[in-house]
Amino acid sequence: MNSLLQSKPRSLFRYFTVSALAVMLAVCISTVQAKPLATPLEGRWDLTVDMNGKPAPSWLEVTHSGNHTLVGRFVSVSGSARPISEVHFQDGKFNFSIPPQWESGENDFSVQGTVQGDKMSGTLTTPDGKSHSWTGVRAPKLRRTSTPAWGKPIKLTEGNMIKGWHAAGTNQWTIQDGVLKSEKSGANLITDEKFDDFKLHVEFRIPKGSNSGVYLRGRYEVQVTDGKGMEPSYGELGGVYGFIAPSEMVAKEPGEWQSFDVTLIGRMITLDVNGQRVITNQEIPGITGGALDSNEGEPGPLYIQGDHGPVEYRNIVITPAK
Repeated sequence: MNSLLQSKPRSLFRYFTVSALAVMLAVCISTVQAKPLATPLEGRWDLTVDMNGKPAPSWLEVTHSGNHTLVGRFVSVSGSARPISEVHFQDGKFNFSIPPQWESGENDFSVQGTVQGDKMSGTLTTPDGKSHSWTGVRAPKLRRTSTPAWGKPIKLTEGNMIKGWHAAGTNQWTIQDGVLKSEKSGANLITDEKFDDFKLHVEFRIPKGSNSGVYLRGRYEVQVTDGKGMEPSYGELGGVYGFIAPSEMVAKEPGEWQSFDVTLIGRMITLDVNGQRVITNQEIPGITGGALDSNEGEPGPLYIQGDHGPVEYRNIVITPAK
């Protein structure tokens, strides 16, 4: 009798242990099964919009949020990256709507498209009710397998003649003793030469309340603003517009000369502002508003913004990878 009583607890223990393990295994299996499968839409896309016969760059990123919801970010032909609260996707077709940013009009900005493999196409309707067609391809990862060897530095601002640059419109830029100056809002200034990976040193001076920017490969804007006293932000000095905020705000007083030292390798950017590291090897997800194109896999020019107010630049030196 005693041996029988003693055996029952052991049997019950084994039973409950096996049952607990079975429950745990079922939970694990259901968790694995519940993990959402990636849709063909997910990832980053470089878009080109037909704006009345002229190509204009745009960008889209789509990711999962939870089991069933698709969310994302969108960069239009102007403005910063803006969040998409939900992307509707079924049978290869998708659509989403977002509030207007800098566009004129009171309606939402809406996008419709179809994805097929690594390509997509569709139409977008701006808040003023105008529709435009667009096409897209998957954005390249731009990952580098080794650190580049650096070539010979190229000076882009010397003397009293603007050399190696062209204006995107009627030129208002002048140069004297190596100082490029835009006294009022006007055209942006673009290098004739295009670059892949590079190191860049640039010095600038901006009056109170003005705004400019340095576009890397003509696609990724590093903000030049009157940022003294501001909180670090992707829209202020040293921010990659719409994507990356500097770790600190190290702006000097307006009217003082300041500097950027940039290293761009693939998508990875490191930035010193006024000699202080504020971005350390962070990824730029995609093009920023105001980009020249969305061909991220190709070399691109350097360009400086002259359409947002007066600004001066000097000692612009770029060192391309070999």
